[in-house]
Amino acid sequence: MAVQFVLTPALFMAQELAGRLGMTTRQGLLQLVLRRSGRLPALALLATLTASCLGALVSELSGLAGVGEMFGVPVWQTSAVAAAGLLGIVWTGSTRSVELLAIAVGLCELAFVVLAVLAHPSVPDMAAQLLQVPLGDRGYLWLLAANLGTCVMPWAIFYQQSASIDKGLTRTSLAAMRLETLLGAILCQVVTAAVVVAAAAAFHRGAAAGRPLASVGQIADAFTTTIGPAAGRIVFALGLSGGALVAAIVVCLTAAWAFGEVFGQRRSPGESPARAPGFYGAFTVVLAAGAAIVASGMNLVALAVAAGVLNALLLPVVLWFLYRTPRDALPDDVRPRGAYAVAVAIVLALTAGLGLGAGVAGLL
Repeated sequence: MAVQFVLTPALFMAQELAGRLGMTTRQGLLQLVLRRSGRLPALALLATLTASCLGALVSELSGLAGVGEMFGVPVWQTSAVAAAGLLGIVWTGSTRSVELLAIAVGLCELAFVVLAVLAHPSVPDMAAQLLQVPLGDRGYLWLLAANLGTCVMPWAIFYQQSASIDKGLTRTSLAAMRLETLLGAILCQVVTAAVVVAAAAAFHRGAAAGRPLASVGQIADAFTTTIGPAAGRIVFALGLSGGALVAAIVVCLTAAWAFGEVFGQRRSPGESPARAPGFYGAFTVVLAAGAAIVASGMNLVALAVAAGVLNALLLPVVLWFLYRTPRDALPDDVRPRGAYAVAVAIVLALTAGLGLGAGVAGLL
């Protein structure tokens, strides 16, 4: 649980820096790298982003497929329906309204905060376990890398910058963006920590102790020990599917924006497919690839964890460009300066190093 709060500054700094770049320069990160460093570094960054987007999309579609599996729907059918639905959402230009609906459904994740309180965790036990960091355990390091990769996500950094441009935000909104980003980072980590607390109570002290956790349904059943089987499954399904739906939309948009930045194509979902074929083509290819991987029959839980580790392994490349680019692209009055600039450098370097180190150690 302590890891969630330790990662909060890294999450805020990365997202805030991306927003600062987008709102001030009115260019995406790939555009800035292309213009300042050339095509080869831009293509390398594009490959990194594509891998991150594909991994994240697999993770989100795995969540949706897992929810369907809980109610007896085969994985391939859920994957196909989800992919078709997401294509329809974006191709018909109704992305904004569905994003709002998905976010509203995703707020059911706040129920995990209630579950954590109802679990009545032992404060002394929690305090003692804060110091228990089994760095010699490969399994722990694998999960640590996945945790980090689902907190400071490469694709989310790109989305923050590109979305601020697409929404027409300028440097006059910087203060509001910083506050919103800070509150979002704190809320995200509080909910994640609550999931850890609720899970610990269910998996180790409740009726779920000793149960296998090889599927989304088995994980959901473990959470039902606190509020009952019917309510537990509904809350878990709504929270997981709501968050997965909005994240899947965002991931595909990020990939499409990225290709547009590098290859000079129109890149706004507000334009028709006829006027922006490259944008919609990239969106469709990434979505179809993700759905095919999920429908292949691989274990959904292991697949989602591996996607998080992939993000962690890609972080050094993305965070390097994210930190380096503002030095040339931002004016003096907007560029990070003084103690804050030093803090950003240290936090991003430690985050990149931890993600890479834990991921590689988990693989060995």
